[in-house]
Amino acid sequence: MNNIDIELVSVSKSFAGIPVVKDLNLKIPQGEFVSILGPSGCGKTTTLNMIAGFNTPSAGDIRVRGKSQNRVPPERRNLGLVFQNYALFPHMTVAENVGFGLRMRGTSRSDIAVAVDAALRSVRLDGLAARYPKALSGGQQQRVALARAIAPRPSVLLLDEPLSNLDLKLREAMRIELKEIQEQLGMTFVYVTHDQEEAMAMSDRIVVMWQGVIAQQGEPVSIYRNPATRFVADFIGRSNILPVKARNGGPGFLDLLVDGTPIVLRSSHTGRSTSVASCCIRPESIALMTDPAIQAGLQNRLDGVIKRIVNLGAQLELLVEISGGLNLTVLVRSGLSGRVPELASTVTLGIDPQEVLVLSD
Repeated sequence: MNNIDIELVSVSKSFAGIPVVKDLNLKIPQGEFVSILGPSGCGKTTTLNMIAGFNTPSAGDIRVRGKSQNRVPPERRNLGLVFQNYALFPHMTVAENVGFGLRMRGTSRSDIAVAVDAALRSVRLDGLAARYPKALSGGQQQRVALARAIAPRPSVLLLDEPLSNLDLKLREAMRIELKEIQEQLGMTFVYVTHDQEEAMAMSDRIVVMWQGVIAQQGEPVSIYRNPATRFVADFIGRSNILPVKARNGGPGFLDLLVDGTPIVLRSSHTGRSTSVASCCIRPESIALMTDPAIQAGLQNRLDGVIKRIVNLGAQLELLVEISGGLNLTVLVRSGLSGRVPELASTVTLGIDPQEVLVLSD
């Protein structure tokens, strides 16, 4: 049996002759939570709409469980859909909203009742079946929309920015709930978002899109720790990105000459030595040498002047100007605030060669 739920084979889409998605190839195994992540206009929602059947590919094939869907209408693809606008019917109860799709299919009343009850339990809304949407919180309304999508037991659930209308705390809570529901159901989720924190928190795999193509895909920690390009490093998390030229630094190391400065950074990432154009250093990977917990053996040391200190609560964000007028953002724990030098004072920064990530463009 084919365990690939969704497969895109050389899929492209153009609108009025303008390419939006370009030669996309992607396989999504059964039971995986995959997030398609990228900035506005990168082609992620167009890709989801082609999977759903709302847009027809200009070229290529979309397969569900191994069968081509290009000529199959949306209602016959057995895919669940959850969108940014929950589109609940205000005059229907929660149970009636959840069972609406099943009623449209002509499902018997007894089977609808069983399916609605199971769907509401799975999203932890059992006991609220008789309520109307106006009596629900934003998070509860989101879960009703989710229950409505999973009640018919689709093979795959497609979600397009479903948390974007919620406030920050509720959005963070719903991330956890969505992942728990997905694991409980064992269902394939394809989740479109521009929010990298959402994707990092929930996904088994992230597909980063940019300008209609896949820039990189992999497990969240792998993409964060090993971004392939400048775009991915800049888009996923916070980064200090410096233009560099590489030269051999000896066995297991590259020496990176920072453009326009006398700075040479040592990196232990040698895999892209022939195509290095820049390097990425995460702000949390830079140590203040005033911290006694820092090992004395850090090979990269930079002197600089603190230009700005921002209190972020759990962390302090420092802007440090180093040689050549370059600025580095540094994050330190607020608990170390007593050992952070004052504004305009000189500091020494330490960076482990493993934290100097090389980028191909």
